Amino acid sequence: QVQLVESGGGLVQAGGSLRLSCAASGRTFSSYAMGWFRQAPGKEREFVATISWSGRNTYYEDSVKGRFTISRDNAKNTVYLQMNSLKPEDTAVYYCAVRTGVIKAAIVRAPASYDYWGQGTQVTVSS
Repeated sequence: QVQLVESGGGLVQAGGSLRLSCAASGRTFSSYAMGWFRQAPGKEREFVATISWSGRNTYYEDSVKGRFTISRDNAKNTVYLQMNSLKPEDTAVYYCAVRTGVIKAAIVRAPASYDYWGQGTQVTVSS
């Protein structure tokens, strides 16, 4: 019902910037929260950021707060993740996710709270 396609990943030096995009196709749902997770080799999937349908609520993992900014353009069914001051520890596959239900702080960080996932885009930050 919902297909997610990420783009914008790549190789960047420490201190640089990247902007990830995730386009959702299919207007099966009237509203939904969209977020980003990441997974480094040998590690569990980690919450990064999520934004509500209206944009009135945003949530960030502490390690990216102040460096990353999540935004969305509902007319394009697209969510963005602007990543500045990148560090080698940001290296991971970044996944876009959609939650069709209500989003709140108590559940935002759990991958199981999300209903649809993209295939991921690789972000590599070199020293």
